[in-house]
Amino acid sequence: MTSFDAIIIGGGHNGLVAAATLAKAGRKVLVLEAAAEVGGAARTEEFAPGFRVSSIAHVLNRLHPDVVKSLELEKHGLTVTRGDFVPSVALSKDGPPLILHGAYGEVLTGGSASEQTAWKELRAQLLRYAGILKPFLARRPPDLGGMSLLETAALGQNALALKRLGKEDMRDFLRVLLMNVADLLDEQLEDDRLKGLLAFDATLGSHLGPRSPTSLLGLYYRLAGETAGAVGAQIVPTGGMGAVVAAIRAAAGKAGVTIRTATQVARIIVENGRAVGVALDSGEELRGRTIVSAINPATTFLDLVGPREVDTGFVRKVRNIRMKGDAAKLNLALDRPPQFTGADAVSHNGRLVIAPSPDHVERAFNPSKYGEFSTEPVMEITLPSLADPSLAPSGACVLSAVVQYAPYALKEGWDSGKPKFLEAIMAQLESYAPGIGKSVVHAELLTPADIETRYRMPGGHWHHGELQADQMLMSRPVSGWSGYDTPVDGLFLACAGSHPGGGVSGAPGLNAARRIIAMKG
Repeated sequence: MTSFDAIIIGGGHNGLVAAATLAKAGRKVLVLEAAAEVGGAARTEEFAPGFRVSSIAHVLNRLHPDVVKSLELEKHGLTVTRGDFVPSVALSKDGPPLILHGAYGEVLTGGSASEQTAWKELRAQLLRYAGILKPFLARRPPDLGGMSLLETAALGQNALALKRLGKEDMRDFLRVLLMNVADLLDEQLEDDRLKGLLAFDATLGSHLGPRSPTSLLGLYYRLAGETAGAVGAQIVPTGGMGAVVAAIRAAAGKAGVTIRTATQVARIIVENGRAVGVALDSGEELRGRTIVSAINPATTFLDLVGPREVDTGFVRKVRNIRMKGDAAKLNLALDRPPQFTGADAVSHNGRLVIAPSPDHVERAFNPSKYGEFSTEPVMEITLPSLADPSLAPSGACVLSAVVQYAPYALKEGWDSGKPKFLEAIMAQLESYAPGIGKSVVHAELLTPADIETRYRMPGGHWHHGELQADQMLMSRPVSGWSGYDTPVDGLFLACAGSHPGGGVSGAPGLNAARRIIAMKG
């Protein structure tokens, strides 16, 4: 029986970050991945002959700087500079788009002079307030029941940062913290295109509409991320998101990590309340001093550990994690690049958003509350092959879109609903890019049910749990267990379902590994 210092279950980007960090600290580490390739929902995959695309995640906007630095990802092929930043383009059916350039709208074009002034003020305010939350999202949440001196000092620093805002800003921060995003936007902006873009970004990947309480938190979460040292910046990586995974994997390999793909874990072996190893589907057993689950918390405890090994209160909390996805992924193979109304060549290389107003986003959300898909969906589109021609045959083009709202538990069932939803998406695309339908060589639509099956994500939710106020910070994945530890000694979480949440950040993997190292695990 082979023994390791740490066995990582799941070779997504968080699992690889955790593995590389532990290995660099001198641990003997094994990663077990059920799929044929590592990377999870951040892989680059061929979906039609000659056409490759980022599987689910397709925009890089929050890879944690400590991950880049500590794993020396630049030495392993990942280079990100300000020159790589792509604009956010709020499309319009009948006129020019409104565009946020640089790091999330350092420069705004397409809007009136008064709107540019209003946006400059709102952007500065949003960045100040997101900056207050950023330290909480960057490190292990404090254990309120037994904080160390270091954690107490860190909390004190955060309180000091809040005080430094000044009395008026501090009051306003507390006023808007749990507001819905639509109300805040209505207070300060006029242009529906800009408000629609911000409302979309605040609710992307969540079962929320712009008028849902706390929806503003989603925008703060987004703006707490950074790329190449710039808050709110985003890039479409050359080679797709798989290039990011390849750099992390290379760092893990150099550190001495062993990776086994196409290896399914059947259960976590628990003896006397402690995780001591894993049993594979093949019947093979592997022992480890520390077991790290980089997969969904519900799968970890309900399937691999089993309810008998943890108390019923904890099991109930895990069962109650809300994780039914609302976002679908559309991959189109096109025989030529599309032309979106009013968008120039630079805009086509950016992140194109169809969300014409907060009310439109809200109307798109409403049906999902009742198990129905949106007939006029909102979406985020990239055309990655324009910047990286290797992703498509010569002259052809890849379109990648994240589309809302598509409820996991569709009332009519996805077998009959999927063709209808694809038709609704294509009709929406056609109204913004006339003629696009005639250029489609192949269409792949992944509903949340498909995402669940293909990427082993319960509910098809890429955050592995709703990123809402009651499932964040000290309550992620469940209250009382937010610091990567679990009720099973020797078992730790390092997944999107743990703090701080989803997105390709690597923070859960990095923080979990640092926790294990600090405990001499």
